[in-house]
Amino acid sequence: MREELKGRLAGTAAAVVGAGRSGQGAALLLRALGANVRLLEAKAENVSADFAARATAEGIEIMTGPHLPEYFEGMDMVVLSPGVQAGKIRALFPIDAAPEVISELELSGRYAKGRVLAITGTNGKTTTTALCAHVLRHMGLRVFEGGNIGTPLADHVLSGDEADALVLEVSSFQAQNCTTFRPEVAVLLNLSVDHQDFHADMEEYLQAKLNLFARMEDEDLAVLPAEMRDDLESRHFTRARLHFFEATDRFECDRLPGAHNQANMEAAFQALTRFGVTERDMREALDTFVQHPHRLERVGETRGVLFINDSKATTVASLKAALEAFDRPILLLAGGKYKGGDLEALAPLLKRRVRAVCLFGDSREVFEKAWTGIVPLGWEPNMQRAVEWLMERAEQGDVMLLSPATASYDLYNNYKERGEDLRRIFRELS
Repeated sequence: MREELKGRLAGTAAAVVGAGRSGQGAALLLRALGANVRLLEAKAENVSADFAARATAEGIEIMTGPHLPEYFEGMDMVVLSPGVQAGKIRALFPIDAAPEVISELELSGRYAKGRVLAITGTNGKTTTTALCAHVLRHMGLRVFEGGNIGTPLADHVLSGDEADALVLEVSSFQAQNCTTFRPEVAVLLNLSVDHQDFHADMEEYLQAKLNLFARMEDEDLAVLPAEMRDDLESRHFTRARLHFFEATDRFECDRLPGAHNQANMEAAFQALTRFGVTERDMREALDTFVQHPHRLERVGETRGVLFINDSKATTVASLKAALEAFDRPILLLAGGKYKGGDLEALAPLLKRRVRAVCLFGDSREVFEKAWTGIVPLGWEPNMQRAVEWLMERAEQGDVMLLSPATASYDLYNNYKERGEDLRRIFRELS
C-alpha cells in the first residue's frame, strides 16, 4: 500500500458483509487503512482456514451465522459484497445511526490511482474487459485488469503497484452501491434479463448499471449500445459525452466468433480511442489476443464432434449469442439454476441450428415447457450422462456446445467448475 494511505481511516468502524474474494479484499484494505473491521459471513464454510488465520493476525473480527442487528451497532461504514442485497442489510441498522453503505468497488476506487475504464452490461463484460486490457498492454501501458473478474480492485490498492490504466469489469451489484466512483470511460455493452432473483425488476437492474455513469463529467466518455439509444438519451443519466456503437465487421479475430463479439470488439475500440488506440493498433493486438476460458472456448474435437465450453453463458441472451456463433449443427447442453429470460423466443433459432438438446441438473420443467416439440429434447441428472445422451445422436461435424443459460449452483460451486467438468468429460471421450 502507498505510504500516504496508511491510517487514512483510523478510528473508523467498518463492517464487511460477505467473505468472497471482494469481501476479503475489502476487509484487508479497510484494516490497512486503519479501520476497525468486522467481517460478517452467513456460511462459516465460506471462510477458509488460511484467510481466517490471516484476518486474525491482522486484527479483523470474523463473525459467522445469521446477520444480527447488534453486529451493525456503532458502525460508520458497511461494505457489501456482490450479491448481498442492500435492503435486507439496511433493515438491521440502528434507526438513529445508520452507517454509510458502499460496495468494494466504491471503497477501493476512493484510493486507487490511474485512468479508469469501466465495463458493464449483461453479457460480454469479461471478454471486453480482457480485450481492452490486452490492447492497452500492447500499447505499452501498465494495466491493472480486474474488478468483478478475477482480482478485486482492493487487492491492487493494497499491493501498492502502479498502473497507468485500471480496466475494470463492473457488475450491477458493484455499480448499485457506488456513491463517488467516477470512470473516465465507461461502457454499457447490452442489457437483457438477468439477476431477477436479486433485482426487483428490469428497471431496477438497468438503474443499477447506469449508476456507474452517474458521476461522470462532460470530459468523460460513455460508450453505449445503439439499440438502446432512444431509451438512454431520454434518461439524462450522465453528463459524459455519449457515443453509441453497434456490431461492425471492421475487426476480425477467429478466437472471438459471432455477431456479439463483433459488437464487443467495436465497443472496446470506441472506448480505447480515448487512450490513443488506432484501428491499426487494435488489429495488431487482436492477433495475439487469447480469450479467457469458459467463454466459447474450443476444448477440442473427438469422434468428429467439436466441443465448445461456454459455461460462462449464464443468461438466455448469452445462449442466443452462442447459438448464432456456429454454422455447424449443434448438440446443446443446457440447464441449471434458472435466472429468468424468454426461452420460448429461442424456438426459431433452435429449429435452425440445433440437432438435439439435453438438459442436466435443475430447471428441467422450465426448459421443457418452452422447448418441448421444438427439437429432440432429453434430460439427465448430470453433465456426464447428458453428453453421453447427445453423443448417441451426434453426426460428423456437429458441435457439442455447453451454453447453459443458467447459474451453476445446482451441481457446481461456480461456472468454472462446470466448464472444467466438460473438459474432463472430453478427455475421457478422447
